[in-house]
Amino acid sequence: MSTLERKGVSARRESLLGDEPGAFAVARFVRVTPQKARRVVDMVRGMHVDEALPLLRFAPQAAAENVYKLVASAAANAETTEGLDRSSLIISAATVDEGPTMKRWRPRARGAANRILKRTSHITVVVQPRDAVTQTRTRKANKKGGNR
Repeated sequence: MSTLERKGVSARRESLLGDEPGAFAVARFVRVTPQKARRVVDMVRGMHVDEALPLLRFAPQAAAENVYKLVASAAANAETTEGLDRSSLIISAATVDEGPTMKRWRPRARGAANRILKRTSHITVVVQPRDAVTQTRTRKANKKGGNR
């Protein structure tokens, strides 16, 4: 486990990290379409936190601001709750799931109306120390049978 003992482990932490060291942050109901958010998340997945933050800060996509805050929050969670060193953290997993869609109407010609879909996203970012990420990948490869 980590240097700090956890009293209770949430089901979400258990599903994302298991017994591995690391931390996560979740943003729900973000007013960005999942398709646009995935473009930004795919850019930073697997990067070091210290490399990803400047990249996100100056990325032209609107979703980059939300992902920046989430990566910074996950790194802060790793430092405070797990006692991990920020310089060794890697974004090991980042997912974007679809949230609820708000339906709106736009008036059109001749009394008609078109439907407008305002989509939302649930974004999850997991950070882990570099050595934990390589150990996890090695264990998964050995479990699957590795290179056959």
